[in-house]
Amino acid sequence: MKLNIKNTFIEKLPADPVLDNSRRQVKSACFSYVRPKQTADPKLIHVSDDMLKNLGLTEADSKSTDFLNVFSGNTVMENTKPYAMCYGGHQFGNWAGQLGDGRAINLFEVEHDHKQWVVQLKGAGATPYSRSADGLAVLRSSIREYLCSEAMHHLGIATTRALSLALTGDEVMRDVLYNGNAEYEKGAVVSRISPSFIRFGSFEIFASRQETETLKTLVDFTINHHFPHLGTPSKTVYIAFFNEVVQKTLSMIVDWQRVGFVHGVMNTDNMSILGLTIDYGPYGWLEGFEEGWTPNTTDLQQKRYRYGNQPNIGLWNLYQLANALYPLIEEVEPLEDALNQYRTEFPKAMAQMMRGKIGLKTNDHSDKAIIQNLETLLQLTETDMTIFFRNLAAFKKDKPDEGLELIKEAFYTPTEVTDNIKQQWQDWFQHYATRLQMETVSDSERKKAMNAINPKYVLRNYMAQLAIDDADKGDYALIDELYQLLKKPYSEQPENEKWFTKRPEWARHKVGCSMLSCSS
Repeated sequence: MKLNIKNTFIEKLPADPVLDNSRRQVKSACFSYVRPKQTADPKLIHVSDDMLKNLGLTEADSKSTDFLNVFSGNTVMENTKPYAMCYGGHQFGNWAGQLGDGRAINLFEVEHDHKQWVVQLKGAGATPYSRSADGLAVLRSSIREYLCSEAMHHLGIATTRALSLALTGDEVMRDVLYNGNAEYEKGAVVSRISPSFIRFGSFEIFASRQETETLKTLVDFTINHHFPHLGTPSKTVYIAFFNEVVQKTLSMIVDWQRVGFVHGVMNTDNMSILGLTIDYGPYGWLEGFEEGWTPNTTDLQQKRYRYGNQPNIGLWNLYQLANALYPLIEEVEPLEDALNQYRTEFPKAMAQMMRGKIGLKTNDHSDKAIIQNLETLLQLTETDMTIFFRNLAAFKKDKPDEGLELIKEAFYTPTEVTDNIKQQWQDWFQHYATRLQMETVSDSERKKAMNAINPKYVLRNYMAQLAIDDADKGDYALIDELYQLLKKPYSEQPENEKWFTKRPEWARHKVGCSMLSCSS
């Protein structure tokens, strides 16, 4: 197994001088050296063929003992120095101080085809940032992270990736619902891949400690290696850097809203500086279209990270990043300008995205009312978001009376669709048909365009849970079936029609299908 190994991060940034793997506050350092925990009996469950190619590896490599040992944490490759990153963050709106990679260990970087990737293990043991935790992960959460990060990529959403999923052979104690009923679960390790794992919190920690020199070193590194087109770091470039992070974050969240993805824990330590979806913990996918839904049990009361609030939280988190960068810029106005641009552009971007979801290419003053009325209608009775928008593509603008029949499969409880609700839908379809008459594209062209942005298949929570249940019994076939299915989320795939269906009733309140905790 040959890899073009790089160690840019640890060569360019200040290291923690303490080599002991003890829980501690780490000052003026971007990372601490730490080795993965040896696993008892590792077993490879699945490998992403896409990411193998991206790293310059082959299928034969993935079947080797070397591959298993490296990507389960049992072997540290020659000329590499694994490390955990130091960062802080705001958690649920409150400053939490130092956080860091408590459950992740970065192995090395790989350069291939003019791209550089950081290779990381999640669940490979404790680090100086683990606080009171064990640094391990269980099979349940590892399957969810592995499948979802790859699925998001194929949906066209900026994300970290996953290379491999392996059992460790160890058992890990976890309290899934935080209710005092801890049990042993199968331990697992995911190999996560990203151009960088630097987060908003990576900058916040140094600003909070007034370690301006270390802050500048990290910002300069980030610009030089991930935003080189901005030029040599300077005050002007720092402002341009922040502006670009604002735009990347905005674009990512608009895409989340487009497909009904709810991150569940948008703390600033879970926000990528590259605008990538990062840290797949208690995430979920909207089944019924519901602005107020959150998948996170910890957030059940406050609902801070609910679907409809994700755009606002993106802005709030960018404010914290602006505060962290201020010591290098020392001007409020350019930072406020960038944040105001987010405020101005987000509603426009959402409106444009929603126009695309309902097949409108042009912009008309009536669109706002059509979209707002639609979002209201979708919440009158539980209506499946994915099925609704996918089936809407078949609407014919000269047959508005057939609209309700097209979408009826999206209703979870058809008996709740009263005559009054039916009439509201009929009125909406009439307005929609009138609006479509203003478009120059044919029904078939519109259907093709809508199907390109409204996925037919997403990783519904119950689907992931079915794969988890099978894996707990030693059957990993469904992991591969879902992995293959989600490679083509916009394709019809008639052979996989069974997955184009509403959440089954048994999954409505089942743990793992409706609500999840941060337990990993």
